[in-house]
Amino acid sequence: MALQMNGPTPRRSNNTLYVFIALVIVSFSCLLFSTRSFVVDVRDVGFSLFSGVRSGIHGVVSAVQKTIMSIEELRRLKQEYEQLTKQLERYEQLERNVADIQQENIVLKQQLNFSQNLSYRHIPAQIIGKDPDNLFSSFVIDKGIKEGIKKNMAVIAFQNGTQGLVGLVVQVGRHESMVMPIYDLNSYISARLAQSQYEGIVSGQGDVNSPLVMRYIKKRAKDELQFGDRVITSGLGGVFPKGIDIGRVSKIIFQEYETSITVELEPAIDFSRLEYVFVIEKSNTGDNDE
Repeated sequence: MALQMNGPTPRRSNNTLYVFIALVIVSFSCLLFSTRSFVVDVRDVGFSLFSGVRSGIHGVVSAVQKTIMSIEELRRLKQEYEQLTKQLERYEQLERNVADIQQENIVLKQQLNFSQNLSYRHIPAQIIGKDPDNLFSSFVIDKGIKEGIKKNMAVIAFQNGTQGLVGLVVQVGRHESMVMPIYDLNSYISARLAQSQYEGIVSGQGDVNSPLVMRYIKKRAKDELQFGDRVITSGLGGVFPKGIDIGRVSKIIFQEYETSITVELEPAIDFSRLEYVFVIEKSNTGDNDE
């Protein structure tokens, strides 16, 4: 005889569970939509989400705008700085130019006063260049045949209140001339010690930084020679006028076995600062010859 079991089957139990879950969901939904405090407005949710995105975009845009503005401001400041720097350089250049002009005016006034008081007929000139071949350590002046310059004219200058010998014109062009300075190896000048009146020949050593040399001074002048004695042109030969400063004694060279004394001279003219000179007309130099 078969046994019959009572009680729910598994299928029925599952259906009961599903019904229970559905009822809970429906009850919760009714409670949610029936209570005002739990009402969720879809528009509020969308607005909140959009506000967050919009705030983020606004922050990014603001940062980019500030960066662009900062770059533009830096570019503008850089341009202004460059303009101010250039303007400052122009002002400094103008200031230097004014100072140079003032100094040049002082020098020109001194040269003018010297020219007016100079007893020789003369032609003022300016040094405009050096001899490119450097054959005579020469320099070029801006006056030539058209201005009355001739070969073998003496050249002098006024510097630090002193009238000093510069050299000799050795070549003449139409509007330019070449001058051989007294420190050239080929320069020979009849000279005299201003105090003792002993004579000699002054020559150069070929270098502007080397002293001049005066030779053939009589030995009996030994006791009368002193450092700092002036040496001037003697006027002999008719080339250089008499009495123009050549330099001052800086060294005395005396040897017992020699027949004469030699001295070294510091030139009266500082050739490194020489700019303006005066060419003496040869027809006037003979007036002072001995």
